[in-house]
Amino acid sequence: MGLKILQQSKSQKQKAEAYLLFAKAADMGNLKAMEKMADALLFGNFGTQNITAAIQLYESLAKEGSYKAQNALGFLSSYGIGMEYNQAKALIYYTFGSAGGSMMSQMILGYRYLSGINVLQNCEVALNHYKKVADYIADKLEKSEGIPVEKVRLTERPENLSSNSEILDWDIYQYYKFLAERGDVQIQVSLGQLHLIGRKGLDQDYFKALYYFLKAAKAGSANAMAFIGKMYLEGNAAAPQNNATAFKYFSMAASKGNAIGLHGLGLLYFHGKGVPVNYAEALKYFQKAAEKGWPNAQFQLGFMYYSGSGVWKDYKLAFKYFYLASQSGQPLAIYYLAKMYATGTGVLRSCRTAVEKRLKFLKKRRCIQWHSSCGIELPFKNIHLARRLYDLAARTSPDAHIPVFFARVKLETVHLLRDILFCNFTVRWKWMNVAHTLGPHWDLFVIGLIVAVLVFLLRRRYG
Repeated sequence: MGLKILQQSKSQKQKAEAYLLFAKAADMGNLKAMEKMADALLFGNFGTQNITAAIQLYESLAKEGSYKAQNALGFLSSYGIGMEYNQAKALIYYTFGSAGGSMMSQMILGYRYLSGINVLQNCEVALNHYKKVADYIADKLEKSEGIPVEKVRLTERPENLSSNSEILDWDIYQYYKFLAERGDVQIQVSLGQLHLIGRKGLDQDYFKALYYFLKAAKAGSANAMAFIGKMYLEGNAAAPQNNATAFKYFSMAASKGNAIGLHGLGLLYFHGKGVPVNYAEALKYFQKAAEKGWPNAQFQLGFMYYSGSGVWKDYKLAFKYFYLASQSGQPLAIYYLAKMYATGTGVLRSCRTAVEKRLKFLKKRRCIQWHSSCGIELPFKNIHLARRLYDLAARTSPDAHIPVFFARVKLETVHLLRDILFCNFTVRWKWMNVAHTLGPHWDLFVIGLIVAVLVFLLRRRYG
């Protein structure tokens, strides 16, 4: 209950209500609630920050076998936050965490062995750690979707919906609704897709998605027909799972040469959904969709040749199609490429390439976004966590104030430049609260930045 409230909370009052429920459950000995409370004590999410109390709670949880607590203790001891700086101890905590089933500990150990951080550099050990995480994510991905493909790929992004903004302004959304009601088919399809997956600040709404797709399909949109078929194939509140209806709409889209419709028919024949299993028909439709550049169809062809499903196993062809699909970011294609490089199947074995592919796959599945901005544990960035950890370090040790100050200056400067380069500056500035982003002493950061620029210019002139 507390977790549900926390996930849906939009105000501090709701968050406080959620943490009160966690506190009550923790008092009753609930391990998950105790983990939440330990996190809250560490970061000050509920009441006053108390690192010592958080560590005590983590240590108690670790004795009960909590891998999340092992992760936290490993992280804190590796940076000397609230406890003795001890890399050997951190390694033990991460090892116990990974043994307990922690994917995060596996990722951290993988990176440490890959980069040789406090351990002997060993690509094979790193590959083994990354393999466990990749296998877990790939298995979860395939099982949750029933078929080894991504649920949704946006197939068209018209100019007036391709803004870099992460949130669609309400007045702009109303304007698009107006255009959709006036019969703009491309806008209808785009709004349907956005509602289908909950993008640009719009809530996921299957009924609205189906409404817009049906309007566009009535006007002859092949993409809309294909997405209606996809909705009925997967099933949801607005479109209950129905293979016959899925077949109908996929066929309508395929008759217009639509790649998603062709791929959908291939899936139905491949898995025997509403029709008898027919690998020859599946292969035919996958090939037609793949020729049109649809990455999920390219992946399916690779999978058929890799597994020998209805065709002779051909690892060269499997590699070809996996590679083609991976160029468009198809995550499972990247996963199978990593598998082939790791085992030397159909390609020259390369531990380093296999690791790189697995990291790319995990990044695609967004399961490693929390890591620090400087990539100390993993080479992927999250500026918000980096800020919190810098603040935590500054509060923990008075000696850390100066290095943290310069680290924050560097972090904010790089982040600002990145926003400008990726055209996100206007949106970022619109929503940014300077005191919240840089802390109460934000003016010191600005002064530090100006001093750094002056030093740089003087060195260039007189150096």
